[in-house]
Amino acid sequence: MNTFDLASAAAFRAAAKPPAVAEQRRAQYNAEAVLSATPAQLVTMLYDRLMLDLHRAVAAQETADWAAARDQLMHAQAIVGELSSTLRIDLWDGGEGLLAIYNYASTSLVTANVHRDVNATRDTIRILEPLRAAWHEAAATIPAPGYQQQGAHQGGALGVA
Repeated sequence: MNTFDLASAAAFRAAAKPPAVAEQRRAQYNAEAVLSATPAQLVTMLYDRLMLDLHRAVAAQETADWAAARDQLMHAQAIVGELSSTLRIDLWDGGEGLLAIYNYASTSLVTANVHRDVNATRDTIRILEPLRAAWHEAAATIPAPGYQQQGAHQGGALGVA
């Protein structure tokens, strides 16, 4: 083999890495992103994944792929549970209202799953999408971690642990 052939073979092998390697790298990247995120950024990540799960659930429900819909709805329920459990209702007046919305969303997701009700899933999206946008907007107002040393707010100002 000449030099070109060796380089081509190496490039081919690199491109043909098994999906497990790519998945492992993706998982490592995600873990590092979570570990380096502020509390507000973690909330926005949860909301983004929640919306992804809900839209995937709608798509699965519309095609009667009930196993996929169940998996997406169960993951969405877990995220709503995490959002509920990390909410610090004692830090701000709106905490009780937000907890009530999370409780409603959780009930709606159970209904969507048990009764295979795509409208319940859509209703959950309709309720939670404005909250996702509001959390993104609020998180954007918090200075980068480097500025916190100069007396800026901590992530707890948004009512998350």
